[in-house]
Amino acid sequence: MNMHEKFAVSELVPAARTRPQLSPWRGLCHRLATWVKHCADRYAAAAAYEELSRLSDAELRRRSLTRDILARDL
Repeated sequence: MNMHEKFAVSELVPAARTRPQLSPWRGLCHRLATWVKHCADRYAAAAAYEELSRLSDAELRRRSLTRDILARDL
């Protein structure tokens, strides 16, 4: 038995789900929050570097750090 049915295009392809558009303010707030977090991370790394750079070489070795790669390790 051979059956032929015609389908509408809308039946064959599922409807694309669209993401709701963000308001310009919400996008701006998201970018601003990301920037503030990035700045806070950089500030924390700089503060840690300042603190560790004051330690003696023996103390740095005890913490498995070396002075020449201190900035990279942070």
